[in-house]
Amino acid sequence: MARTSSDPLPPAWTALFGAWLLATVATLGSLFFSDVMALTPCALCWYQRIFMFPLPLVLLAGLLPHDPRAPRYGLPLAVVGAGIALWHVLIYEGVLPESAAPCSAGVSCAQPTFELFGLLSIPALSLLGFLGIAALLVLSLVLSARSAAR
Repeated sequence: MARTSSDPLPPAWTALFGAWLLATVATLGSLFFSDVMALTPCALCWYQRIFMFPLPLVLLAGLLPHDPRAPRYGLPLAVVGAGIALWHVLIYEGVLPESAAPCSAGVSCAQPTFELFGLLSIPALSLLGFLGIAALLVLSLVLSARSAAR
């Protein structure tokens, strides 16, 4: 049955859209930090970018038209990215020694460069972004499964 213009959007699509929107904002934010604010990314920031930058494209492909399997393609990227971001936060906050970072030359992974409102570092923003995306993708999967069970 085709969806008409008066039908509400499925909740699974809305959650997937939220994940896409968050991934897009995170990607543009990362580019803003490096290209506009001229903050050079450290090695761990580059690794996080490897997992964040494809997410807007992967999730957009699942939105138009809605593919309930799309979260399965984005979730591994978000989970691995969150793991790298957590590693970065632990180094940045001094829980892990700076020697645990792959930043042997160039920009330090532990050096403060920017903090949003004096509270959230770039690694913490990245971790929150990945966790938010992962949560929305899991929600989309759950809502799709419930919809299919009806």
